[in-house]
Amino acid sequence: MITPRSLRLVRALSGLTQRHSRGDVEVITLGSGVGVRLFRPVGVAEPTAALLWIHGGGYVIGTAQQDDGLCRRFSTKLGITVASVDYRLAPEHPYPAPLEDCYTALAWLAALPGVDAKRLAIGGASAGGGLAAALALLARDRGEIGLAFQLLTYPMIDDRSSLTTPKPNYRLWSPQSNEFGWTAYLGDADPQVAVPARREDLSGLAPAWIGVGTHDLFHDEDLAYAERLRSAGVPCEVEVVSGAFHGFDLVAPKAQVSRTFFRSQCDSLRAAFAPAG
Repeated sequence: MITPRSLRLVRALSGLTQRHSRGDVEVITLGSGVGVRLFRPVGVAEPTAALLWIHGGGYVIGTAQQDDGLCRRFSTKLGITVASVDYRLAPEHPYPAPLEDCYTALAWLAALPGVDAKRLAIGGASAGGGLAAALALLARDRGEIGLAFQLLTYPMIDDRSSLTTPKPNYRLWSPQSNEFGWTAYLGDADPQVAVPARREDLSGLAPAWIGVGTHDLFHDEDLAYAERLRSAGVPCEVEVVSGAFHGFDLVAPKAQVSRTFFRSQCDSLRAAFAPAG
């Protein structure tokens, strides 16, 4: 459980699990101070499609490095450029700071030589999925960057989920941790603006893929968001994994159910990046 009192300890313990970087990742600091970890496909000369990946951690913990393995797999499997963003964390940096960091990284990636800006996707897991959903809305509203797809892996997109009805403690992410994460992230912000699931107008967004397990705290809010996307005319594929808990694919990446989940993500991205016609 992550609380205001345990946050520092959890961050310290998670930092101990970080490994040394392999030579295939470029570690870059943008002019704004935002960190990016970049993975490029080997032996590809022409501009590639690209994915901006946003790590999870309830908006309060985590680093881009924790998803190096996943980003490397996306890049290798699909032959695309993948950039993972080290956004600032709450509560020290509440909304909109983390979201603006993601937008800065997205704009940088879109302008990067070797990237086909017409085939640009965003994605993330848990809080990273929530930031990806918010980033899709922000990109639509600003009209500066076109998106081909949004990949939302058990996204944390509704602050009301822990407040409506009593729920059991779900594995890896409890209602109590969820409430703290949202409180830390939102600060004094208006939830009607900052929380993707509270936004009234979802029209004009990039097509989406949403994946979630039936034993995940975010199951109901994710399916509700998918339905609202479809009602707004946004194509949305849903992958529901029976019996899966939050972060199951990160805990057991080699399990068959996790491999199938990853394959579904890749298939959706590949279809989104395919040339029209």
